[in-house]
Amino acid sequence: MKNKIPTVNLFSFNPFKIKHEISNPIPLFLRSLKKFNGFLIVKIPFSSKATYLTDNPNVIRHVLQKNNRNYTKSKLVRENVVPQIGNGLLTSEGDYWLKQRRAIQPAFHRGKLEYISQVMSDEIKVFMDDVLEKNAHSEKSFCIDTEMMHLAFKLVSKSLFGKDPEDDKLDLIGEVVSFGQQYQTKRIRMPFLKPWLYITGQTSKNEKMKKLGQDLLMEIISLRQKSSEKKDDLLQMLIDTEYEDGSKMSNQQLLDESLIIYVAGHETTAIAMAWAIYLITTHPKVESKLVQSISEDLKGEEPSFSNLRNLTYTTQVIEEAMRLYPPAWLVDREAINDDEVDGIKIKKGIPISCMIYSMHRHSDFWENPNEFDPERFSPKNKKKHIPFSYIPFGGGPRLCIGNNFAMMEMQLIISMIFQKYKFDLVSEKDSIDIQPMITLRPKNGIRLKVSKR
Repeated sequence: MKNKIPTVNLFSFNPFKIKHEISNPIPLFLRSLKKFNGFLIVKIPFSSKATYLTDNPNVIRHVLQKNNRNYTKSKLVRENVVPQIGNGLLTSEGDYWLKQRRAIQPAFHRGKLEYISQVMSDEIKVFMDDVLEKNAHSEKSFCIDTEMMHLAFKLVSKSLFGKDPEDDKLDLIGEVVSFGQQYQTKRIRMPFLKPWLYITGQTSKNEKMKKLGQDLLMEIISLRQKSSEKKDDLLQMLIDTEYEDGSKMSNQQLLDESLIIYVAGHETTAIAMAWAIYLITTHPKVESKLVQSISEDLKGEEPSFSNLRNLTYTTQVIEEAMRLYPPAWLVDREAINDDEVDGIKIKKGIPISCMIYSMHRHSDFWENPNEFDPERFSPKNKKKHIPFSYIPFGGGPRLCIGNNFAMMEMQLIISMIFQKYKFDLVSEKDSIDIQPMITLRPKNGIRLKVSKR
């Protein structure tokens, strides 16, 4: 690894292949990482830009944890994501990020999540009645990823704003967030399309949608500020947050952090749940053990904040699903100054893409890496994991602040749904492919039928 770092073209210049390669670069990434021992430079087509690509846990740990102060969000994030969703925890840097992190962290401690767990539980019951029960009676198939997206959006909306905002406003905010993500994915993945996006009016539409979403959120925030009633939701926690000097967040900060909660806490959980349900459905032995363990762990009670810690095997299933299909499949950083790790020299200013998907399926770190085996995450087997070979929520100081929130949400969804319902895959198993966008989506959706147990 002390020799010159290999450089390869990221995509072929064959017009019949490049569209497919851009829409799903993961196979190319996997082949290149295997060929060049986990670290290389890749060149981006139609551009002079290049990026480091790695699935080496030592390098990734160095970048995200050991020398994290030398790394910042990449230029792609600064130029595309920040203008779209603001300067919140996910996108901010330096002293400002640290100030926000310290101020907001207490709102996500497990002890603060008890009320939110009940809100989630109530919304999951509504979902079961309105979606699963009706589809079980009609025997119609449906896309579980689409339904999980709707459910996760409701859960994050109610957790953030409580029950006050009208559903039509929340649905409109969801449309704004979804359109913005799709638009920015095109800009990042295919920068040569920027003129076309402008000419066709998509750039203008995105600006109008973004303004609409911000206005709707500020309306909700303003109504809460004027209210004399204190709530137990995340918005109230943000409003009540005090900095060390006793000051509180400005309206712009409240807007930015609310948007970040929507974006970071909505799609990632939905996609993780869709993949988890797919894996459980296609592995009968795991499903049988899961259903039995839920019954034994809960002892006939409904899942609640107080007994979620008992759901050991449920948690293992979720963790293994996120190993195979990490929603945040790629994490990027950029060196502020030249750096070196394990003999690899990293130059400042060149982005470094940490390939979480590849690392989670690497045969050097996992036995039979492509098999779905929740036993990898038993308390005994967890101790055998190579440090930083499993980081579905990121790592280091910028570990996802909502990881406990997300795990609680996923534990509730899986335990409540699989207690009462069984799924059957309608789509051909071999046709379920990945679609790496900002998150790792299932291409063409996952169609299931549901029945009562």
